[in-house]
Amino acid sequence: MKKIRVHLKENSYELLVGRGLLKNCGPFIKSLNLGRDSVVITNRRIVNLYGNDLKQALKESGFSIHFELVPDSEKAKSSEVLIDILNRISLYDRRKALFIAAFGGGVVGDVAGFSACVYKRGVPYIQIPTTLLAQVDSSIGGKVAIDLAAAKNMVGTFYQPKLVLSDISLLNSLPKRQIRSGLAEVVKYGVIKDIRLFEYLESNFDSLLELEEDALQHVVARSGEIKAHFVEKDPFDKTGIRTVLNYGHTMGHAIETASGYSDKYSHGEAIAIGMVIASEISVRLKLLDDRDAERLENLIKDIGLPTDIKDLDFGKIYESHLRDKKFIHGRNRFILPVKIGSMPKVFEDVPEKIVRDVLRQRIRYG
Repeated sequence: MKKIRVHLKENSYELLVGRGLLKNCGPFIKSLNLGRDSVVITNRRIVNLYGNDLKQALKESGFSIHFELVPDSEKAKSSEVLIDILNRISLYDRRKALFIAAFGGGVVGDVAGFSACVYKRGVPYIQIPTTLLAQVDSSIGGKVAIDLAAAKNMVGTFYQPKLVLSDISLLNSLPKRQIRSGLAEVVKYGVIKDIRLFEYLESNFDSLLELEEDALQHVVARSGEIKAHFVEKDPFDKTGIRTVLNYGHTMGHAIETASGYSDKYSHGEAIAIGMVIASEISVRLKLLDDRDAERLENLIKDIGLPTDIKDLDFGKIYESHLRDKKFIHGRNRFILPVKIGSMPKVFEDVPEKIVRDVLRQRIRYG
């Protein structure tokens, strides 16, 4: 097992990465003194696969357990679902000392974390991520949010978990599409921080797609270390240091919004395209060598992720990107790589013509 400490003063916590952690999670959670009653926010699929394992592990350590189910899609991140969860928790909460556990992927982590933040002005919560994308990225750092019709994550805040427990054994149940989606975020870390991680992906993407445990543990732990580094330096995303974690997300979120948060594009697929678009913009601005841009695109293709947008309207994507929360004073803001493995540039007010041209070149119809 690998332990990674996220140093945030009184909000510090540990990220645990290893095999078989779910069945042995009780003592880790008990040591935190969060309360005796767990409210586990999850979805039907995860309950059917792993609910009994979690229930047994918690009961053995003296916890009660209550499951609250949300839809298994981005639709769970709505105001209606949030209020419904809070009402159900309040009905359950009679003489309880409760904490919340997010047991699922990034969507579950967002809605569970947001629920924990606002219920009674804050109750403790932990993350037990069950997807690769959540284990390497969304479960770490305390960003919690729900969506509005206009754009993703428009209503949110920062609320740190008390523990992140990443059991790589849980990834065995995932379809290949979700593994590829998670690897998109690992590619991001390689581009913005660690050339050795990028090279590891180039050499080992086949092993990762085949769920080889040593390879998975390596990329989950290394990604956690990188995410923790940025979160520690910029916990509230105010200085621009943590902002670089949004590489690929400006246009990636716009693609998700334009597709109506459907399964046409997973988060990782949209971010993969967003990274390619951002790298091409960077080449146009003479910040990035076109050989690095080609190398990035080749790795994304090798993993099996898309690099082009199929059958989405240009106007909808462009309009969605204009509503992105990363806009500052009406000016766009892109995270642009300058060299693989090096700190990217936070670039404001990219010329509209370049953005439009690059986006159009990535759209395919028919």
